[in-house]
Amino acid sequence: MSDARPIRLAFTLISRKAWAGGFNYQLNLFHALAKYCPGAIRPVVFAGEAHDAGELAIIQKVPNAETVCSAHFDRPALTSLMPTMFAQDRGAISSFRSHKIDAVWENARFFGWKSPYPTVAWIPDFQHRQLPKLFSNKARRRRELGFQLQVLSGRTIVLSSHSAERDCLAYYPRTKGRTAVVKFASEPSAELLKLDPVEVLRKYDLPRTYFYVPNQFWRHKNHRIVLDALALLAQRGVRPVVAASGGGDPHEPEYLEQILREAADRGLAQQFRYLGMIPLGDVYALLRACAALINPSRFEGWSTTVEEAKSFDVPMILSDIDVHREQAEQRARYFGTDDAASLAALLQDFEQPVFVVRAINDQLGQRVREFAESFVSTIKQAVRTHPH
Repeated sequence: MSDARPIRLAFTLISRKAWAGGFNYQLNLFHALAKYCPGAIRPVVFAGEAHDAGELAIIQKVPNAETVCSAHFDRPALTSLMPTMFAQDRGAISSFRSHKIDAVWENARFFGWKSPYPTVAWIPDFQHRQLPKLFSNKARRRRELGFQLQVLSGRTIVLSSHSAERDCLAYYPRTKGRTAVVKFASEPSAELLKLDPVEVLRKYDLPRTYFYVPNQFWRHKNHRIVLDALALLAQRGVRPVVAASGGGDPHEPEYLEQILREAADRGLAQQFRYLGMIPLGDVYALLRACAALINPSRFEGWSTTVEEAKSFDVPMILSDIDVHREQAEQRARYFGTDDAASLAALLQDFEQPVFVVRAINDQLGQRVREFAESFVSTIKQAVRTHPH
């Protein structure tokens, strides 16, 4: 196709309730494309008819983004292998045709090994390979099957870090020459920064000095080490407050309750404050005013929370994993994923920071521009090289 008109690129909407990081990734991407690469790509976001209308409304506010509701995207789990049997996801392909789609961005849903569209597969991470014990056998097999199908179908594989790319080439050597690293950068809209953080602190009954963990409660996010560090500090009479927000894991909903019950049983309920699944505007307000962001995760493909902290020059206390080092470099302090004593020491060092509400930093625009341009270049290359 000609570069004279935008590439109509199909996305499947990621539910914020299921995966907040994925939802935020899409939202930031769409805003970045509209601001820095206008006219290059028009995101067309497909969702099921039962999808949360509030999430769709957020996407609809993005300039040039379209949303489509179709029953073909309300697919029950039992039909998830249909494309492997019938070569293509006929319902989805039919929807793409009727909305004049030019190319497809594929993640967590395989549209078939004979899809007629140039298709780019985004693989956020290889957690099921790195941390297999965190998956049921069924979930691990299903995830692996999806990745293998994308690899064997000749997709361009998009990864968010060089760390993930190294994993991809190690686990799936056939992808050599077909990978692209597109590093995500986060630029929240002005609408999301309107709230006064002092009012938001009052809303959640938080002190002016607190640490923030805005990770969903999935087991690999490693919230328990925060409890261990707080317990060590409590023994010394040091009682910092850690605010945590985010939803539970839909595949392991009891995990969130386990963490909260453990916090209460260990006498840490006043130190570990769970705020729930809160609005994005509140998240940014809390991030801008916190003493430091904590991300204790055992595994990330490219951390949304770290990227957002970088946007405001928020101090960071991060688990010492390769992707955090790649992403934050010297801007963070690091602790081992099982080293509660090291985390406790870092928290104690931050015990009396000066309260400040941070603004977006000067370098952010250039980072987000590079993200958008890299994304556009990857999609155009996939379209150009697709056999017609």
